[in-house]
Amino acid sequence: MKNKIKNYLHELNLLINSVPTLLFTLFILSIFSMNLLANKSINLPVSWLALDCGIVVSWFVFLTMDIITKHFGPKAATTLSILGTLLNLIFCLVFYIISVIPGVWSESYSVNNEVIINSAINKTFSGTWYVILGSAIAFIVSAFVNNFTNFFVGKIYKKNPDSLFCFITRTYISTALGQFTDNFVFSIIVSRTFFGWTILQCVMCAITGMLAELLFEAIFSSFGYKICQKWQQNGVGKEYFNFRLEKK
Repeated sequence: MKNKIKNYLHELNLLINSVPTLLFTLFILSIFSMNLLANKSINLPVSWLALDCGIVVSWFVFLTMDIITKHFGPKAATTLSILGTLLNLIFCLVFYIISVIPGVWSESYSVNNEVIINSAINKTFSGTWYVILGSAIAFIVSAFVNNFTNFFVGKIYKKNPDSLFCFITRTYISTALGQFTDNFVFSIIVSRTFFGWTILQCVMCAITGMLAELLFEAIFSSFGYKICQKWQQNGVGKEYFNFRLEKK
C-alpha cells in the first residue's frame, strides 16, 4: 500500500512537471476564475437564456483538458482536473477567511453605502457553501465525461488520429457533452434545489452554456491543435510516458 501511494505521487509529480508550466498555471487559474466570475450573470435579450461571466474563461479549461487528453490520455487530464478542483477549494477557503477578517474594501468608500457594499463584496468572494460544493461536483463529473469522451471519439480515427479534423471532432463532441453535464449537474444541485428551478430551466441553462462554449471552441480549437503538434514534435512528457511503460 505504501509503495502504491509512493508510485502514485511520483507519477503525479512527473505529470505535473511534464505539462508546460504556463499552460498548467493558466489551467488552475481559469478553474478558480470561472467559479468566481460565475457570481455575475449576463443580461440577455430573452428570458429563457441563462449565462454567467464564468463563460469568459471556462472554455479555456475545457480546451486545456482536450489538449492534455490528446497528448497524455484521459486519466492524466482527469487527475489534473481533480487537482485543480482541490486547489480551487483551498483558495475558496482562503477567500472565506479573508471575508471574515474585520476591514473595509476600497470600493466600499461610498457615501451612506459602506456597510452594504462591503458586505456584498465579502459575500461575493467568500461564496456560498452549496454553490462551491455544487460547482466542484459538477466540474469533476463533467471533466470525467469530457476527457473520456474525447479519448474514445479519437479512437474512431484509426487512419489519421493526429489530423486537425480528428482533433476538432473530438474536441467539439467532448466539449458539448462535458459543458452540458457541467451546467446541468450544477443547475440540478444548486438552482433546482435551492432556487426552485424547473427541469426545463436546468436543461435550457445547460444547452445555452454548451452552445456558448462551442463558439469559443470554434475560434480557438486550431490553436489547441498546434499546441498538441508542438508537444508531440518536442517529445513533451517523455519521463512520464517511460514511467507508465515501466509500470506495465
